[in-house]
Amino acid sequence: MDIIKSIEHEQMKNKIPALKVGDTVRVHQRIKEGNRERIQVFEGIIIKKQGGGVNATFTVRRVAYGVGVEKTFLVHSPMVEKVELVRVGKARRAKLFYLRDRVGKAAKTKEAIGARIEDKEITIKEDLAEAPAEEVVEEVAAPVEEAVVEAAETPAAEEVKAEETVEEAAEEVAEETAEEAPASEEKTEETTDAE
Repeated sequence: MDIIKSIEHEQMKNKIPALKVGDTVRVHQRIKEGNRERIQVFEGIIIKKQGGGVNATFTVRRVAYGVGVEKTFLVHSPMVEKVELVRVGKARRAKLFYLRDRVGKAAKTKEAIGARIEDKEITIKEDLAEAPAEEVVEEVAAPVEEAVVEAAETPAAEEVKAEETVEEAAEEVAEETAEEAPASEEKTEETTDAE
């Protein structure tokens, strides 16, 4: 992965809303005024989606006091708090610019009958916090499994010894993990003595 793509990947959100052209949405946007911050809601019809990756945008149009207002939002912007789906619209085009010329009820899209209003999200990247926890569990489980395999190979008369080896292996693993933590504590004590 080249440098630019890696930097862009860091800026992307983990999950983004599933948006379609023609849907009526309510966009919650963070607005800064001086040192205060508030959330402003903008509700309208998505008339176009554009771009990809970090640069993906969607444009929402609404008519406010007889004046058409369009706002373009970045999908991955940290200022866009959330996008709620209000109404599922039926659109047969990618860009609904013809709505600009219409007034009143004609300026809306038809509603998709039987469509469920669900705020679906698309997962862009997985949470990385889960991976290290699994590795630790595998490291602890490996010596115990080896001891269990050795116990399975022994005859039935030596089952007691096999159980002891499993318990010993588990104790050894616990001791190793316990030894790692005090080692760091000893280092801190040595530095305080040197001062």
